[in-house]
Amino acid sequence: MRTQVGIVGAGPAGLMLSHLLRLRGIESIIIERRTRDAIEATIRAGVLEQGTVDLMTETGVGERLKREGFVHQGFEIRFSGRSHRINLYELTGGRTITIYAQHEVLKDLIKARLDAGGQILFGVEVTGVDEVQSDAPKIRFTQDGKAEELVSDFVAGCDGSYGVCRKQIPEDIRREYFRNYPLGWFGILAKAPPSSDELIYTNHERGFVLISTRSPHVQRLYFQCDPNDSVENWSDDRVWEELETRMAGGDFRLKQGEIFQKGIIPLRSFVCEPMQYGKLYLAGDAAHSVPPTGAKGLNLAVADVHVLARAIGSYYSSNATDLLETYSATALRRVWRAQFFSYWMTSMLHRFHDAPEFDHRRQLAELDLVTSSPAAQTVLAQNYVGLPLG
Repeated sequence: MRTQVGIVGAGPAGLMLSHLLRLRGIESIIIERRTRDAIEATIRAGVLEQGTVDLMTETGVGERLKREGFVHQGFEIRFSGRSHRINLYELTGGRTITIYAQHEVLKDLIKARLDAGGQILFGVEVTGVDEVQSDAPKIRFTQDGKAEELVSDFVAGCDGSYGVCRKQIPEDIRREYFRNYPLGWFGILAKAPPSSDELIYTNHERGFVLISTRSPHVQRLYFQCDPNDSVENWSDDRVWEELETRMAGGDFRLKQGEIFQKGIIPLRSFVCEPMQYGKLYLAGDAAHSVPPTGAKGLNLAVADVHVLARAIGSYYSSNATDLLETYSATALRRVWRAQFFSYWMTSMLHRFHDAPEFDHRRQLAELDLVTSSPAAQTVLAQNYVGLPLG
C-alpha cells in the first residue's frame, strides 16, 4: 500500500489531520486498532475552544456542532459557598466555548472522511513504524491475520499515550516530562435536567467539583477523589450526598437523576520533546496530555494538526520544508502554554489533603483575586477560550 501521509490513530488528531489534508489535495490513509462502533460509542466530554469551533465550521464539519452544541459565554467559579461568574464573551472580545462531546466530533469527522472517499482501516493492529529517517517510512500492521505494510512520504503518530509511534524517537533524543497528581476525578453521567446554564468549577474543603452538561436530559458531573479509589465504593446515594455537601450554600440547587455511568479519571501531565523525528510527526495525546481541569486535551490535538497540515501542504505545494522543520517548536509553544493553564486551574481549584492549612488559605486568596480583578479575569478568560489557531 502507498499513500502520501500515513496516519496512525483515528482520534481527534488523526481524523482532523486527514480531513485538513484532503482539503489541500493531499492523500492519506488512517490505520486504527479500534472498530468504528467502539470509537463512536466511547463517551467522552468535550469543551471546544473558539478556534476549534471556527476550524470545524470553516472546513465543513461543523453543521451538527452548530445545531446541537451548547455555546457558553461564561462559567462560574464557586468557593466559600458563593458563585462568581467569569464573563468569557466580554473579557475576550466576543469569544466563547462550546460544549460538544468528543465522540460527537469523531462521528462528524469519520463521516466526512468516508463520504469523501477517504480510507480508514478500522480494527487493525499497528505492529511497528520503520525507516522514519528515509524517504519512504513504513507502517507495519496486521489486518485479518495477515501482515501488511503502508509506505508513505510522512507518518503522523496520532495513536495516543500508549501507541507505538512515540517510541520511534530514540531515547537519547527523546525527553519526556511528567507530573502525576495525587488526585482523581470521579465522573458520572446522570439522566437529569441541567443544574446550571453554564459550567461551575467549585473549590471546597472536601475537594473539587465540576458541574457540566451533556444535553437537556443528560448531565456530566465530577468530584475530586483518590485516584486509587473504586467506583464500587460509591453508591448512587453516596455520590449525590457528596455532591450536595460540596455544592452547599447560596441559592444553588443540584438536580438529581438516575446515574447510568461512573468512572475514575487520574490526573497527569505529560510532554514529549521533540514532537518530530525524521519523517515522523507526533500529534495529540501521542505527544502530550493535560489534566482535564483546563479543558485543553482535544483542542491541543486540533491545534497540533492545524500546524502540521499547513506544513505538509507547504511541502507539496512548493517543496518548502521550513514549516516541517519547525513543527515541533511551533506546536510545543502552545502545548506548554496549555500545560501552564491546566496546572494553574488544577492547583487553584483542588484540595491537596497533604498540604498545610496555609496552602488552603492561599488558594482562597488566589480565588478572590481571580474573581475580583478584571486583569486576572482576563488572563483566565483568554486562556480558557484558547489562543487563536493562526
